[in-house]
Amino acid sequence: MIKESSLRADNAVYRETVPAGDYFMKAVNKGQTVRILDLEGNQAADTLFYNAADPAERYSAMDTIREQGNIYLTAGTKLISNLGNVMLEIVADTCGRHDTLGGACATESNTVRYALEKKCMHACRDSWMLAVAENAAFGISKRDITHNINFFMNVPVTADGGLTFEDGISAPGKYVEMKACMNTIVLISNCPQLNNPCNGYNPTPIEVLIWD
Repeated sequence: MIKESSLRADNAVYRETVPAGDYFMKAVNKGQTVRILDLEGNQAADTLFYNAADPAERYSAMDTIREQGNIYLTAGTKLISNLGNVMLEIVADTCGRHDTLGGACATESNTVRYALEKKCMHACRDSWMLAVAENAAFGISKRDITHNINFFMNVPVTADGGLTFEDGISAPGKYVEMKACMNTIVLISNCPQLNNPCNGYNPTPIEVLIWD
């Protein structure tokens, strides 16, 4: 569902441009609104969420899909934790839908899906591993990296129940906006994938904005 935001970028209390292949990691307070902005279009933002007070509580794809009865996320979707609590709610969305099933790229999956020589290519899991290593104060380790949301990514389900990675449905300036229902750690890998069309074979920057 397309829903525009009433928030103005020049009123944001925080703004950061995240280059392609880099990560974003920051705590967002309860009541704050965070926007992920696709600056140049056709870019996937692989995202994880954790309870800032106890990172063992985290976004759960299974609980979110079950509670809303839809594999795609959009305006009105509540993001549910593995303990059944609402972590964030999508309050605005100009893309229309976001993937919950495609997972994140890793060196291992690059090897299996594409070719042995692709193993050394950078991947989202590498970005997350670097993020948790460089931000130990958040109390998150590699064991906490689980299933994620792929904002802006187009992963249709085929008639026989398979998944395909297709050209993105986002465009320059499209965004998704979420209001935090608890103090939440936001961890994003701005996907560096070059081997499928999720980034149009050309990864580009995103911007993250936060409002009180």
